[in-house]
Amino acid sequence: MGSYFIYSSAHIGLDAIKLHVEADISAGLPKFTIVGLPDTAISESRERIRSAIKNSGFSFPRTRVTVNLAPADIKKQGPVYDLPIALSILMASGVIANTTLLQETAFLGELSLQGDVRPVHGALLAASMCEYYGIKNIAVAHRNCQEASIVKNVKVLGVSNLQEIVSWIKSNETPLFYKRKKQSPIINKHAIDFADIKGQEHVKRALTVSAAGNHNVLMVGPPGSGKTMLARALPSILPDFTFKEALETTKIYSIAGLLSRESIVQQRPFRHPHHTSSSISLIGGGSWPAPGEVSLSHNGVLFLDEFAEFSRKTIENLRQPLEDKYVTISRAAGTITFPSNFMLIASMNPCPCGYLNDKQRTCECAPGQVQAYKRKVSGPILDRIDISLHVPRVDFEKLTSTQELDTSKIIRERVETARQVQRARYKNLPIETNDELSTKSLGTYCQLDDPSIELLKTAIDQYQLSARAYTRTLKVARTIADLDNAQNIKLQHLAEALGYRCG
Repeated sequence: MGSYFIYSSAHIGLDAIKLHVEADISAGLPKFTIVGLPDTAISESRERIRSAIKNSGFSFPRTRVTVNLAPADIKKQGPVYDLPIALSILMASGVIANTTLLQETAFLGELSLQGDVRPVHGALLAASMCEYYGIKNIAVAHRNCQEASIVKNVKVLGVSNLQEIVSWIKSNETPLFYKRKKQSPIINKHAIDFADIKGQEHVKRALTVSAAGNHNVLMVGPPGSGKTMLARALPSILPDFTFKEALETTKIYSIAGLLSRESIVQQRPFRHPHHTSSSISLIGGGSWPAPGEVSLSHNGVLFLDEFAEFSRKTIENLRQPLEDKYVTISRAAGTITFPSNFMLIASMNPCPCGYLNDKQRTCECAPGQVQAYKRKVSGPILDRIDISLHVPRVDFEKLTSTQELDTSKIIRERVETARQVQRARYKNLPIETNDELSTKSLGTYCQLDDPSIELLKTAIDQYQLSARAYTRTLKVARTIADLDNAQNIKLQHLAEALGYRCG
């Protein structure tokens, strides 16, 4: 009876390509076959689709039915193709006609046995695919409408069940498209304000530098010194999302199925995995590669508390994402690359008992235990951390002080100003912050005067700093200069940056 196709979308990492779902009904014994590299979920959808068509009041063909998901060289996964497969079969059966409006619409959705359309992951990516390929409309479940409507040049049709869609196609009338809702105002979810944290002024300063330039931080101190509280307060001083950043992060959360009803991610992520997390949960993976914590932290913060308690293998897996700002996951199903431009904030105790060099409590660890504990975090990882801080116990006088401290709002304004300086400076480059500066660009944007060069040379000789430490120190110095609104890096800026590296 011929071959017919329906548009859908196939997702590969954060990319989506146009998919043709074709159905062919031919003479032969009753058999329902799906080809085109489907995964198990798609193969199992045959019984769902058969029941959905029958329970929607239509007849399922009693001959040979072949469905092809083209292009056939790309692996497909998930139940998202239930709806387009069912429609292609109904089209091949002659129940619906191949109208112009139908060929201007992509379909995405899982079907229940009764023919209801259920929401799926990746609606935002599918809508972006429609915009790229010039497909005017996308039909998804009602709960996916807000997410898909982020793409403004594609009309979104919310559908409830298969019967409703068939009625719309048969009428050949323009449907009532989803009206985009205004995004609700951002509610500040950051319960901890920097003004609530007593003492630790040097740590607050370092976190301000980190937020301004997107630099990685390691905090080392005894239990109860405020490391976790400081890390949790960091999002309160981070600048607002740009639309580009929000869209990138939302796509990742859409694929992972973590997108809330608010549709677009409005605040920078703050991910806090437990130290028992596996390498796969942190980096990503699975039989079909899925984003891990480093990608879910994209454009935000990844906080690793009790850093030394993570397995050595898990920590070492951070090398590529920290350096390259992306992570590549290879599995039998394929190779997927996810972005992972996050700010690493790590905290740990100085020794197993936590009280090494503490003023009030004596350390009970043997020297060998202390060395073994420190060796859990390797040199190559420490080399990729820009700012290392000692976070001491807070004195009683500071805890009870009534002195007014800078609020997160005030500090955030400084960070925003420094970020604006960086955006203006790098407007012709594909980077946003100082942390992304390439080695080639250091000579242009991180020039030093003679006293600064002499200080840097002395520090490198005394502390045996690596080439990576050298470049990262210059980037931190550049951020400190931006916070001071200085055009060039001065001696005091470099000295502060070296203090964070060598202290």
